[in-house]
Amino acid sequence: MALERTFSIIKPDATRRNLTGAVNALIEKAGLRIVAQKRVLMTRAQAETFYAVHKERPFFGELVEFMISAPVVVQVLEGEGAIAKYRDVMGATNPANAAEGSIRKEFALSVGENSAHGSDSAENAAIEIAQFFAGNEIVG
Repeated sequence: MALERTFSIIKPDATRRNLTGAVNALIEKAGLRIVAQKRVLMTRAQAETFYAVHKERPFFGELVEFMISAPVVVQVLEGEGAIAKYRDVMGATNPANAAEGSIRKEFALSVGENSAHGSDSAENAAIEIAQFFAGNEIVG
């Protein structure tokens, strides 16, 4: 498997409950390295741009409001097969269907407040990373 990078967000429901360290522990336990990380309060424009793919969906407004409601932790993760590996670490979108020990099973409050986001492809990872990090902020 190739060494790759993926993008992660620890969402407001998790940061409000001081779970950043607990989420990071699961990430690192899975063999992924956190090569960039910062805590930010997303602007409305950032959230709308980030979730533009969902603009026509009925939950778009609620999603944007949620993502700007409290700080998030944006991250770049690196490892062998990082994209697929992190999606496994996150677990299913619906925490009721997520595997034991996954971020969403352990920490999510609901489908909407599911504690984490991870890129779904190499192309999206590159776009998402570039939205929040300059190249010199990623130090692997």
